[in-house]
Amino acid sequence: MKNAIIHFEHFTFKYRSQTEPTLHDINLTIHEGEKVLIVGPSGSGKSTLAHCINGLIPFSYSGEIHGSLKIKEKETKELDLFSISKMVGTVLQDPDGQFIGLSVAEDIAFALENDCIKQEQMKEQVMDVLKLIDMENYLEASIHELSGGQKQRVALGGVMVDQVEILLFDEPLANLDPATGKQAIELIDRIQKETSTTAIIVEHRLEDVLHRNVDRIIVMNEGRIVSDSTPDELLASNILGENHIREPLYVKALKYAGCTITHNMHTANLDQLDISSCKEQLQKWFENTQLQNSQDKEAPILEVENLTFGYHTGKKTLQNISFSIKKGEMVSIVGKNGAGKSTLSKLICGFEKVRSGRILYNGKDITNDSIRERSQIIGMVMQNPNQMISKHMIFDEVAMGLVMRGVPEEELRERVDKTLKVCGLYPYRNWPISALSFGQKKRVTIASILVLNPEVLILDEPTAGQDLRSYTDIMEFLMELNRSGVTILMITHDMHLMLEYTPRALVIADGRLIADDSAAHVLTNQAIIEKANLKETSLYDLAVRADIPDPLEFVARFIAYDKEARKIWQ
Repeated sequence: MKNAIIHFEHFTFKYRSQTEPTLHDINLTIHEGEKVLIVGPSGSGKSTLAHCINGLIPFSYSGEIHGSLKIKEKETKELDLFSISKMVGTVLQDPDGQFIGLSVAEDIAFALENDCIKQEQMKEQVMDVLKLIDMENYLEASIHELSGGQKQRVALGGVMVDQVEILLFDEPLANLDPATGKQAIELIDRIQKETSTTAIIVEHRLEDVLHRNVDRIIVMNEGRIVSDSTPDELLASNILGENHIREPLYVKALKYAGCTITHNMHTANLDQLDISSCKEQLQKWFENTQLQNSQDKEAPILEVENLTFGYHTGKKTLQNISFSIKKGEMVSIVGKNGAGKSTLSKLICGFEKVRSGRILYNGKDITNDSIRERSQIIGMVMQNPNQMISKHMIFDEVAMGLVMRGVPEEELRERVDKTLKVCGLYPYRNWPISALSFGQKKRVTIASILVLNPEVLILDEPTAGQDLRSYTDIMEFLMELNRSGVTILMITHDMHLMLEYTPRALVIADGRLIADDSAAHVLTNQAIIEKANLKETSLYDLAVRADIPDPLEFVARFIAYDKEARKIWQ
């Protein structure tokens, strides 16, 4: 057994502003060269645990510590933040938050400049890191012109250049399209093996992380470690479901079919999974599960005709986009990072001016309407919550739109309270927004738009950073809104969300609409998947391997069945 590199012993932590500890009696050992995944619902303490490892606790977030945390046999309470940063490199959920330099080379060299490394040696080390992260052709590129996946590589390079022995990834997949997320997991795996570093990944998207092997999965809930086991052992148990963490879809399908899952079935890897004993049960489950017929939708409420737009002369971000959305539809807009999805939503809301083409609402041309006029009927929740928030307190932020519209105090409070309850924020209604996590801030921005009762709602990555319970709560509330007549468009990288909640998907690649089809058809079309950086669903692969006569129908039936099964949480 290799030496322990991180060792928690009876470790308890309480934030200064709170009355109860966030972490309770943590006992955890991580060994040199291990790759460990930490999962748990929102508020479980996993981010706090990560902050203890990288030194942000207690140096940025103060509080009371009891027990011991040692890194490389050194008690962290006796170290400073600089010393810890030389052992632990952190890649943040939003890489924009950790860039210093303007170019790729400047940013990666920053730590070396601080250490007064000679220029020739500095150039050599920077090039070595660029090769390691496959960015050697972007030496002089501007940070702000990179894609989401490239930014994450540069952020990784910025901590790798310090030759740290521990790499800590805080939700590395949250802002990446499915294919880029897959590449990120492959990159983390390759670097971890080539450099023999210890890798710790904090992430909600369990199935995506398991695209490459991990040694152990730590499950946290209510500030405690509830499981520390191998992936195969964990997936054979009911621990994930009991703690409201999404299981891989193919594992959930096996369990719904009544299959007995054991730790020696290689469940953590779909390619190696032995389903020979489960085929008959999967086939029977498919035969016995029926779908309800969907109701016809109404007339178009939103129409986009021949929309073409570019931020710079001669360069088109969107080219000749045309589609119509019927009243009461719920539609996904998907595609790779930088494809033009967010630009499309800005044009619909009026944040950018249409150069060519037009936009109609209920048959009326609104192309030249102001942002204020459109805001009466169309609500937009942006991807980055920090770009929307303008108040200090949660209640005030959610109430702001109603205040500006002159809603009476009693009605205002009633509507805000109801929305906060639905979004899981009511207990925090009097908290400052600065005390919230990224995922909780996201819910605040959703609440601030939902409270206005828009007729068309556009959400950019509505569930990014949310655990399964919060995801279910938000999406079921959106479904309730949808059933009441609100039309919903969702820009998303979450293929499960697309399959589960949106019968129809618009696929954008390189500024063009390349598909307008059912979600199931999109995720089983290899040409579209490759062109738009999507990811095939494991449910389809499972159905094919189980000799299901209609794999597409199997996917649809599972999604409907799973959604009904989770309504007990509401």
